[in-house]
Amino acid sequence: MHLEAVLHRCIEKDLVLNWEKCHFMVQKGIVLGHIISKNGIEVDKAKVELIVKLPPPTNVKGIRQFLGHAGFYRRFIKDFSKISKPLCELLVKDAKFVWDEKCQRSFEELKQFLTTAPIVRAPNWKLPFEVMCDSSDLAMGAVLGQREDGKPYVIYYASRTLNEAQKNYTTTEKELLAVVFALDKFRAYLVGSSIVVFTNHSALKYLLTKQDAKARLIRWILLLQEFNLQIRDKKGVENVVADHLSRLVIAHDSHGLPINDDFPEESLMSVDLAPWYSHIANFLVTGEVPSEWSAQDKRHFLAKIHAYYWEEPFLFKYCAD
Repeated sequence: MHLEAVLHRCIEKDLVLNWEKCHFMVQKGIVLGHIISKNGIEVDKAKVELIVKLPPPTNVKGIRQFLGHAGFYRRFIKDFSKISKPLCELLVKDAKFVWDEKCQRSFEELKQFLTTAPIVRAPNWKLPFEVMCDSSDLAMGAVLGQREDGKPYVIYYASRTLNEAQKNYTTTEKELLAVVFALDKFRAYLVGSSIVVFTNHSALKYLLTKQDAKARLIRWILLLQEFNLQIRDKKGVENVVADHLSRLVIAHDSHGLPINDDFPEESLMSVDLAPWYSHIANFLVTGEVPSEWSAQDKRHFLAKIHAYYWEEPFLFKYCAD
């Protein structure tokens, strides 16, 4: 009866099932990165592998970053101060850095909390998603989460090291690449959902409306048009989780394939706002201007149109030289 109801629902909504992914009479299976079984919904270990395989800190700075990450979710960790005491003692001024068994036990216990419920849990599709991302000179980190009753929860951790070309990007390009990486990695969750992206680089908010950005940035900005997102500035000291992940240089990579900064399909799912150059391209092809424009808008537009040239399918601009 349940199967029949599901199949009727698929027919009703014109959904096509992938035969290779349809399994019958199984005890458990993975759906959207979560293990579904008679025990309910459990976290797939692959989603938290980044934290599970996290090596112990080797200096005071590493301990401070890890405690900042864990402290972000301290309200879910019972006796957080007691558990983290051996690590905190290494942060005392003039204290000798000695990583002993007590520190290792404290580190493993905090990692266990960071990769299990209630901190890590399944998504609630009625709530907006939050993406925290950050980039350093060597890597980038991203966390997909949600907030319920003012409390943050984790759905997915992700990190990625930069290749040689990406290490030469400017700071703004690295920060925007971190956003593109996060949206590509978490795309199955985010398409069609409301998204808030937190970054500690405030320039990204204004980059979305910048008209004369370089080609690479314009391509990435177009990729973001598919999502219903808003970018909010968050100081580095507040963006501790993504900041910690972005500074991990580890042997394994939670996202083994190259970062996909190309269009996932031939057409975008939706573009709510037309790009700044759309009226220019339309005029050069059709010779028409929007009818709703005022006479002043038309004069201003026609005064600058001579600087552009259309050659299917590219729009060119004449330079000063």
